[in-house]
Amino acid sequence: IVLKFNFFFNGLTTQLSISNSLGMNLNPETELKRYFGARAVLGDQRPRQRNRQFHRTTWMTSPKDSWPRFSRPGISMTLLETKDGIHYFTFEHSREYQQVQFKFLDAVESMDPNNIVALLQLNPYHIDSLLQLSDVCRIQEDQEMARDLIERALYSFECAFHPLFSLTSGTSRLDYLRPENRAFYLALYKHMMFLEKRGCPRTALEYCKLILSLDPDSDPLCMLLLIDFLALRSREYQSVLQIYQDWEEHRNLSQLPNFAFSTALCYFHLSQQENIDPEESHKQRHKADELLQIALIMFPAVLMPLLDLCTVQPDAAVTSHSFFGPNSQIRQLPALAELTGLYVGRTYTLWREAAVMLWLEETVKEVLRRVDAKDPVVEDCQNKRKQRYQSAPRNIHRHVLLSEIKEATSTLPLEVTTQPVMGFDPLPPLDSVMSYTRPERQRVGASNESTLSLFFRSLLPNFNIQVSQSRSVFF
Repeated sequence: IVLKFNFFFNGLTTQLSISNSLGMNLNPETELKRYFGARAVLGDQRPRQRNRQFHRTTWMTSPKDSWPRFSRPGISMTLLETKDGIHYFTFEHSREYQQVQFKFLDAVESMDPNNIVALLQLNPYHIDSLLQLSDVCRIQEDQEMARDLIERALYSFECAFHPLFSLTSGTSRLDYLRPENRAFYLALYKHMMFLEKRGCPRTALEYCKLILSLDPDSDPLCMLLLIDFLALRSREYQSVLQIYQDWEEHRNLSQLPNFAFSTALCYFHLSQQENIDPEESHKQRHKADELLQIALIMFPAVLMPLLDLCTVQPDAAVTSHSFFGPNSQIRQLPALAELTGLYVGRTYTLWREAAVMLWLEETVKEVLRRVDAKDPVVEDCQNKRKQRYQSAPRNIHRHVLLSEIKEATSTLPLEVTTQPVMGFDPLPPLDSVMSYTRPERQRVGASNESTLSLFFRSLLPNFNIQVSQSRSVFF
């Protein structure tokens, strides 16, 4: 049976339990204060008094004096229906906003970021322009401006929220099939990644939960491929185990490399905690050993790239063994290579700790003993790998593109890497629900792609400058 990742997205209608852990602290200043103290974070500023032009209290961002004066840009939110206690919302664009959106698409086709800058000067809270220009600033290494533009987009969205829309209840849904909603997902995702890079993994984890709560059945940005990493970085080990326990029966999380390895890592860290009862420590360590062995048997292609990124040289008994040697990479199906590359590239820093690496080394030896003894689990996992990873769904490709992790992007299939990828709407769903369409217009192709645009395109795998120059594509 070819499952084609159907184990991962099976259209659940049950209300998932992430809302129980949404103790939503979406303000990174709270986390930074815990690390550095309030004075170091806030200095001598007087919060809230400064922003008199902004009258609304918001959860996600604090408006800044440097921002343009806010006036509603033409975005609103509508409640579509309420069913079984779940509220289904959608963002909507006014006619005036639709006209700005058409101008934005013209600017994208011009391949000149300066046209987006000009559009933002006239419409400083146009969402897609803010998202696209943020990417430009980030790649030009202006991280502060890139982050600021995303915060401005989130503020604009929050000012449009419906009175019943809740960030914290876990009962508010937004359909990713609607383009007006997708920008909110992407703004949240980009904000989350900025928080993680700023050293606020706990706050980033809350945003990850929020994104997942908006459409837990489809998980359009594949937050289940990221949530374990953020929880581990936050030392929220029980959170990972709780998600695994609640979702494994319906989503088969153990068949995802990230959860297979992360649950083992969580049990290991729990076994190492101070003041833990020795018997409990032994129990947790035994569980960690058991899970890591299964993870390595199920996903042997993880080991060598992981050790390589950790700059660890395995002994000859490992490198010469066919189970972990080059064949484990060669035999790997492309869809599985995408997932293992993503996991290794994202989480290798979690394995660099000396105690963790020693544990990994001991476990690898035990796995090889089981392989040589022809443990039936080894053949069972081999059969599962052949059956279950025939092709990856579009949202996994979307997640890999957004991650920009080269170990994963290099494994993307040609049907993804040879098509235009728009930063403001990467790999849109093929069954999008359109509420309005762009008027027909005569396309004017650009004669030369700008240097900056070529640079953006060159970041994608399989980039070809001759092909790129023959297309009308904006990074």
